[in-house]
Amino acid sequence: MDKNYDHKKYEDKIYKMWEESGAFKPNTEHRTPFTIVMPPPNANDPLHVGHAMFVAIEDILIRYHRLKGDSTLYIPGTDHAGIETQFVFEKKLAKAGRSRFDYDRDTLYKMIWDYVQENSNVAIEQIKKLGASADWSRFKFTLDPDIVDQVLNTFIKLHQDGLIYRDQKLVNYCTKCGTGYSELEVSHLEETTKLYYIKYGPFVLATTRPETKFADTALAVHPGDKRYKKYIGQEIEAQDLLGKFKIKVIADEYVDPNFGTGVVKITPLHDFNDYEIWLRHKQEIPAPKQVIGLDGKLTEIAGKYQGLKVKAARETIEKDLQASGLLEKIDGKYSHTIGVCYRCNSPLEPLPLLQFFVKVKPLVEKALAALDSGETVIYGAGRDKILRDWLTNLKDWNISRQIVWGIRIPAWYKDGQMKISKTSPGTGWVQESDSFDTWFSSGQWPVLVTPQGYYPTQIMETGYDILPFWVMRMMLLGIYMTGKSPFKEVYLHGLVRDEKGQKMSKSKGNTINPLDMVEKYGADAIRMALVMSSTPGQDKAVGESAIRGMRNFSNKIWNAGRFVKDFSRTAPDNQAFVKKINGVSQETGKLLNNLKIGLAAETVYNEFWHWFCDQAIEEAKQGKINKEQMLWGLENFLKLLHPFMPFVTETIWQELELSPESLLIQQPWPLQ
Repeated sequence: MDKNYDHKKYEDKIYKMWEESGAFKPNTEHRTPFTIVMPPPNANDPLHVGHAMFVAIEDILIRYHRLKGDSTLYIPGTDHAGIETQFVFEKKLAKAGRSRFDYDRDTLYKMIWDYVQENSNVAIEQIKKLGASADWSRFKFTLDPDIVDQVLNTFIKLHQDGLIYRDQKLVNYCTKCGTGYSELEVSHLEETTKLYYIKYGPFVLATTRPETKFADTALAVHPGDKRYKKYIGQEIEAQDLLGKFKIKVIADEYVDPNFGTGVVKITPLHDFNDYEIWLRHKQEIPAPKQVIGLDGKLTEIAGKYQGLKVKAARETIEKDLQASGLLEKIDGKYSHTIGVCYRCNSPLEPLPLLQFFVKVKPLVEKALAALDSGETVIYGAGRDKILRDWLTNLKDWNISRQIVWGIRIPAWYKDGQMKISKTSPGTGWVQESDSFDTWFSSGQWPVLVTPQGYYPTQIMETGYDILPFWVMRMMLLGIYMTGKSPFKEVYLHGLVRDEKGQKMSKSKGNTINPLDMVEKYGADAIRMALVMSSTPGQDKAVGESAIRGMRNFSNKIWNAGRFVKDFSRTAPDNQAFVKKINGVSQETGKLLNNLKIGLAAETVYNEFWHWFCDQAIEEAKQGKINKEQMLWGLENFLKLLHPFMPFVTETIWQELELSPESLLIQQPWPLQ
């Protein structure tokens, strides 16, 4: 054996050996199934350190259960990622001076398809570099024809069961990305802005959005506010920038009498709360009007302000209100929360849009029942409660997206009629142009890719940040499609932060490229650094120094292998040595069975370095442990370490020819 372990010399060769041996495929001979479905990364993106975390944790569990003798199946795949991929492609077009609007739907879809295919192997090859022992023969892409067909079948079944409806509702709309979102995809941002006090006839009212005033349908006060009691139910006359107008005063308990002056304007098509107020009072106030279009510009009802973008309109209207004497004052330090697009960070506009919705209440009830019964258990500090809160408060799910990249909704229209069908109903029928929300297809992922006998899966492992986006949707749709929750346990890892505990970002320059670390220190080193002492639901601080330290641990394992290979001293059997090894095996297995992965890594690390290397090897040198026992002890530790550091352990196993006819990956876990 070489003096030092060189990961570059062995890792690719070892991975190829595993693949060619068929070790990644499940052994189906009367064994208990153990299945993990890989969270499909974006097919178009290179991996980041969060991906390395999920690969490390999932592969540790897969390798452990394979050694235990379970029929392990690790199912890989990639995601088309809907708006995220189209957003990246549109930025690419913009750099070339072009826009999505320069192409028809089919052409744009084909262009994005080709773009994704050019990069589709990047994520796969990087996952392999990290040592993922996935069954690549079962690899799926969310736009594979069979996957698309099954997704359409689910939509059709939901429609037949009365759980799909199409309606014009207010949705969160990004005028830059050109699509609506569900409430789950809205990012919230604290903003300090201006609060405008505008004269409305006998009133002065406060608003952050003077540009929407041309679509006001009522003024509202709290029914218990004595200041305005006499005005309730009355129509007042007021002057604005387009002339005189009349508007009715209504009473609603939603109004906070302590906000501003206690009078608020009701603009139903541009505010979710105002829309709810309109629904309660629609018999007494006019139908709503729309003053902001899907292009983010003011509509014709804004008169001379028509065509202005929202920001420009607000600035112009502010000046004109001041000039006309209609602006009493401005509070320039009003702090409130706004919804922004999770992709481009632009402010979202609540806008009316004809969309498809899923009725979630019947689905939610079954998901909550699965949590209550323990059919699915959540691992991650406080995350079970968070999931329950999301489920309890979930509104009907808007699954329509105004993008081309994705699975097109199978709805057809003709002469005011609508039909739901995978194929055209006949001549003259026009298909819906919207695509499904990408979470609608990925929410079905475990059902779509898991073969019979392996569903429900044992563990779903993913970051806690996509608990409502993905885990919740998988439970809703998986139970609907099969009657069973798609996974028995959910292990949620935290965000990976830098060694100072700060969030990683390109602007801070503190990100870690996992593939750079693999190249520099080896896959084993980054895997072990990421999981060492980690806890589900808690963020993990990891820096290059920690990864370098685990590279040193790889060398420690290697040098122990070199010592045992050359060691030949005889001695009586040492029963304390045997008992210690068995105890470490039992403790490590117990921790992994209880999903205490960080503690398991810590245990096997400390026992190997500080006991086997620092104590047992020294005792062997002193003639207290014989060659056979040292070799047996090393074999057991290689098995215990293998799930965490598969490459160096497999390499040593082959170098020592411990079992010439088989690989370490196929050995039994100690103390079966």
